[in-house]
Amino acid sequence: MKQETAAQNSPPASPPSSQPLSEDGDPQALWIFGYGSLVWRPDFAYSDSRVGFVRGYSRRFWQGDTFHRGSDKMPGRVVTLLEDREGCTWGVAYQVQGEQNPGYLGPAPEEAIATQILACRGFSGHNLEYLLRLADFMQLCGPQAQDEHLAAIVDAVGTMLPCFCPTEQALALV
Repeated sequence: MKQETAAQNSPPASPPSSQPLSEDGDPQALWIFGYGSLVWRPDFAYSDSRVGFVRGYSRRFWQGDTFHRGSDKMPGRVVTLLEDREGCTWGVAYQVQGEQNPGYLGPAPEEAIATQILACRGFSGHNLEYLLRLADFMQLCGPQAQDEHLAAIVDAVGTMLPCFCPTEQALALV
């Protein structure tokens, strides 16, 4: 146990095949970090993968799972990340290109995105609810964070709906 504790407090040695993730200039690239089953079974197409780690988080078997590794009567345990200033979690990062992701729609003018959001509804509800809840979260929980893209979409929706205001009252109408 003491060896394990000492190893956790020292910086990890990168294996020779791991490389730092860097911006390659591709605006359609998305990196997904797998720290559980994704390290051995990524269930999606990817163009690149790299073994690496994230600092500030520790992996713990603290998440209950009633679908993949357990049942309603006997939940299994799967990993989750716990914020830990001293922690370091190894895993695999996968690069997913926009064209490899069938759900990726790509960039569009804010007005076009707003129009699509106003017109769409799915199993979980109206797309407008998704936008409003996200905007509300950012306003309440991250007021210091600047998300220009989100603000532009909210503004575009606002110009399309004469009485629009991103509040809980507006959300209740959806």
